[in-house]
Amino acid sequence: MDAHASIDIGSNTLRLLIATPSSNKDSGQPWQEIAYAHFIVRLGEGLHHTGRLSDAGMTRAIEALKSFKTTIDEHHIADEHIFAVATAAVREAENGLEFQQHVADEVGIHLQIIDGDTEAATSLVGAGSVLYPETRKDMLLFDIGGGSTEFIRVQDDSIVDAISRKLGVVRLIDAHLHSDPPSPEDFQAMKESVNEHLAAVETHWNRSEMNIPDFMVGTAGTVTTLAAVEMNLIPYNAEKVNNHRISLTSFQMLRDNLLKMNHEQRQNIPTIETGRADLIIGGLAIIEAMMERWNYDAFISVDAGLLEGNWLASYELESK
Repeated sequence: MDAHASIDIGSNTLRLLIATPSSNKDSGQPWQEIAYAHFIVRLGEGLHHTGRLSDAGMTRAIEALKSFKTTIDEHHIADEHIFAVATAAVREAENGLEFQQHVADEVGIHLQIIDGDTEAATSLVGAGSVLYPETRKDMLLFDIGGGSTEFIRVQDDSIVDAISRKLGVVRLIDAHLHSDPPSPEDFQAMKESVNEHLAAVETHWNRSEMNIPDFMVGTAGTVTTLAAVEMNLIPYNAEKVNNHRISLTSFQMLRDNLLKMNHEQRQNIPTIETGRADLIIGGLAIIEAMMERWNYDAFISVDAGLLEGNWLASYELESK
């Protein structure tokens, strides 16, 4: 089958996957990667304060997308096989549609602005494709983004319910990170903000029943970075990140070490990519609040998510 290109335009990171369906059943994933790229552009930076995408953020994003388009063209991917989705920052911004038009005019890529439910369902498709079957039987999948976090309860590979909250690492640090290293007050303010969102998640759950799944599973940059730091993955290896278990004790050690460092010290850790040294503080607050509130003694990391789910969905669309 022809290769397809999937693009995930997040509030913080833009990612590209070009792949064909895998013919190797033992590979652990249903795609054969041809090319992958990502850029941290902070498209949603300042959105919390202004309600708009900044000119600087849009410029960085469009430059990243131009780089993606060059790679796509080098691999001769037809326009109808390019599937780009945009999430929280673009769907919430007053000028989101304006950005969508800029991308079409300047890059030649049509992006689809998806809602939170679609984002959650697509993330599950991607994550579920590489998770152990036992984990998928009863799990809470959370997807931490720059502008939103999705909470998806899953039983036997099916969604019980999903909720997207305007809770993201860019929003948290914009609102609450005022010191370097982070002060206890800053971190506590982040956790208090997170808990307000978790209370809303519980209200959503109570419409059916308040059932906390057996496994807590995280995807996206915060989670995969913590897994890479714990395992000292140099170079990064997605297959080792998938299904990796981080205990509460290990998480607390990671948290304590990262919180006592300043920005430069965190950025000098080889497994923390450039642009993520401050964002990971917001991610720590989200994960800690979840583990405390819902009494988890560990969480499982998975590298695959929205990008891969969007790629898988593109073949389903083509087959219809």
